[in-house]
Amino acid sequence: MKKLVKVLALTAVAAMALAGCNSAKDDAKVITMATNAEFPPYEYMENNEVVGIDADIAKAIADKLGYELKIENVDFDSLIPGVQTGKYDFSMAGMTVTDERLEQVNFSQTYATGIQSVIVKEDSAIKTVDDLFAEGASNKIGVQLATTGDIYCTGDIEDAGLGTVERFNKGADAVMALTSGKIDCVVIDNEPAKVFVANNEGLKILDTEYAKEDYAAAIAKENTELLEKFDKALGELIADGTVAEIIGKYIPAE
Repeated sequence: MKKLVKVLALTAVAAMALAGCNSAKDDAKVITMATNAEFPPYEYMENNEVVGIDADIAKAIADKLGYELKIENVDFDSLIPGVQTGKYDFSMAGMTVTDERLEQVNFSQTYATGIQSVIVKEDSAIKTVDDLFAEGASNKIGVQLATTGDIYCTGDIEDAGLGTVERFNKGADAVMALTSGKIDCVVIDNEPAKVFVANNEGLKILDTEYAKEDYAAAIAKENTELLEKFDKALGELIADGTVAEIIGKYIPAE
């Protein structure tokens, strides 16, 4: 009987310890980042995991704030709505600060600068960005849905009657349409553009830039407390060189 009591007591202690471990795990603070892992080297999939510049910077910020980082890979056009509704705490996706987006969410300070580039076939009649705006132009422009490439080309080209914009869920799909001759060019951020050109023979990037832009993290307007903490942590990581080191890891200086 004494042995049975002792066994029961040890079992109870073990159960309490296990419960304590589970409770500690459940109590861990988790912060959720939404991204679209179709934008190398800022975010892309590797071994079923989202990796890249934004993932590394977000992890460094989460560590500073004492959070466990969780990354959700979703369609680009669902990022801002998800942040607005509180489904995600913030979004980092090589996202450009625009007036339209500022009406929907708040943005952190800028942590990187991007360039919108134009991908064409090597024998394309489009030689410079100016050719897209020439009188009588009538090109089919491929973009990723809801990106700044979409926003710019819709206003600059489609609304001006200088061509049509074909929207794709993934930048890779737009590039595939270009290689198959369904569209005349693709407007997309320069870093993924370089990857697409390297992986698809017969394509090139125009020497002239379409636009320059700033990347920042999107946070819900009402979540001012997170914005303040996030911005402070990001500022410290910029100041101590961590952000530059992360970017340099993926984009070596030329």
